[in-house]
Formats: sequence, C-alpha cells, structure tokens
Amino acid sequence: MSDDTSQPFLFPAIRRKKITADFDGGRITSDGGVLLLAAAERRIGLADRLARLIADPRNPRRVTHGVADILRARMLAIACGYEDADDLDHLRRDPGFKLACGRLPDTGRDLCSQPTISRWENAPTLREVIRLTYALVDTWCDSYARPPVAVTLDIDDTVDVVHGHQQLALFNAHHDERCFMPIHVYDAATSRPVAIVIRPGKTPSGQEIRGHLRRLIRRIRATGPIPG
Repeated sequence: MSDDTSQPFLFPAIRRKKITADFDGGRITSDGGVLLLAAAERRIGLADRLARLIADPRNPRRVTHGVADILRARMLAIACGYEDADDLDHLRRDPGFKLACGRLPDTGRDLCSQPTISRWENAPTLREVIRLTYALVDTWCDSYARPPVAVTLDIDDTVDVVHGHQQLALFNAHHDERCFMPIHVYDAATSRPVAIVIRPGKTPSGQEIRGHLRRLIRRIRATGPIPG
C-alpha cells in the first residue's frame, strides 16, 4: 500500500511561530484562501500605505487596533465575499483571518469588531479620500518594473445596487435599481485596477468623464509609468 505524501505549503511565520497546515480537525476555518490574499497584500503593502494617509486622533496609549490592522481586516473580509461589516463580529475570532492579519489563532488578540469598522469607514475627510484614491493609482504605477511603451486604460461605470438610504444613492431608471454608479479604470494589458471613483447612481456625463481622466492622467504622468 502506497503512502502518498505532498509537500507542505509554506506560510510566513507569525510572531516567530511556525505555521503548519494539517487536516486533523480542531479549530478550522472555511476561508483558508484568505492566507494567500494576505500574502499578496503584504507584498504590495496596501493597508500600510493607505493607513499612512488617514489621520488618527486617538491616544496611542489606548489604541487596540491600528488603522492598518482595521483596513487589512476589512479588505480581506470583502475579498472573501463578506461585504457587510457585521460579518467581522464573527470573523474577528476566525483562526484563518487572525493568521492573515498577523495574529496567533488561539492566543492572539481578536480582530476589530463591526462598530470599530463602521467608525473608521466614515472617518476619512474628503481630502483624505482623494489621497487614498491617488494611492491606488500610485500602487498600479509601482507594479511596473520598467515603463511600458504604451498603456491602454479600460474605463466603464458599473451599477452597484444599495439596500437602504446610503449617501449618493440614487434611483437609476435604466437599471431599475437604487444604486451607486462608480467608475472603474483598469489596465487593459494586465487587467490590474488603476482607479475607482465612487459616485452617485446616475450615468456620468462626458464632461465629468473628461474631468476624471484629466486628473488621472496628470497623476500617472507625475509618478509613472507614462512619461510626461
């Protein structure tokens, strides 16, 4: 009888603790893929990059969850299909999500809860939101090791249905839904996201599109990969 074995899948150590994947039960998670997402996030450094752009008026001595930790938990939850911040009330104790956020699954501090998430989702000022948007553009620019010969941008507005009375939500007759209509911009060659602009649920005019494009191209030319 053969005894088939497979090579272990290596994960980064957390607080000098080795992570070993096995299948003998115990505390388990249904979102093991979050560890791969976390590895990608750490490589890009997105949560830390965005956190530096948001003012934190809290007393450092009383802070339990840093801004980067809060953003990381929220982003990973959304990426795994948990769109509602209420899901963090359960996921904050999930061993997979705790490992993904640099916490030990049993002895590590639980992640932030829904009230903390909600407070910080409404905390950034308009200027900070603009800086966050430009940070995403800069992240895309940094993804190029060498400037490309040309860049093709794929731009479209997409219906984002809402369930309630959120700010900027409008009724759109074409889609027959109350929604947002964010503008998405992607790099056509690599399918990487370049920028996303949240906006009211109405179809953008040509004048509005030109304004967004003008600011976007100015930012890209200022930071790369397209020379001025």
